Amino acid sequence: MKHWSIGILVTTILFAAASSSFAQEASTNAVATYTDWTVYVETDPVQCWVASVLDTTDPSKSQATRDGQQLDVRREVRRDTTQLVVSYWPQLDRRGEVSFTGGYVFAPGSTVTLQIGEATFEMFTVDEMAWAASAQEDQQIVTAMKRGADAVLTARSARGTQTKDTFSLIGFTAAVEDADARCSG
Repeated sequence: MKHWSIGILVTTILFAAASSSFAQEASTNAVATYTDWTVYVETDPVQCWVASVLDTTDPSKSQATRDGQQLDVRREVRRDTTQLVVSYWPQLDRRGEVSFTGGYVFAPGSTVTLQIGEATFEMFTVDEMAWAASAQEDQQIVTAMKRGADAVLTARSARGTQTKDTFSLIGFTAAVEDADARCSG
């Protein structure tokens, strides 16, 4: 098990509430859409992020199992908004922070596996959120996302359901470059 610095963990927990509010405010803060990715901007304080929201009732994009049994995602699995996000926090000098909201509370102490092509990353979880372990890993993930076609996230809920979600990366590069430019000045 990886150990993260207290600073990263504290910062991450503080931003969990902010990240959750992004999902609620997203419709009023959208400034551009690039195929499967939307760019959002908040002005006070300045924050930019890109997000892709997954339709978890579509079996071609989301799968779930419990106790080794395949579940019907349209009828047997209840989830809130599930999204993959890359955020820019200029006031904190944090650029390209990757997070994932699974739409449920993750199993305590569990991790989320992120697969992009041949690259595999492990994200730590707190409640309904998952993050990369470091800014360096965030940058590696963003680079892989720019080159990849899909991002596949595998996670486990506190109830023991394992999910496998596939996000399209079409439009990601244009969206993330737009968000970075909007929050670089």
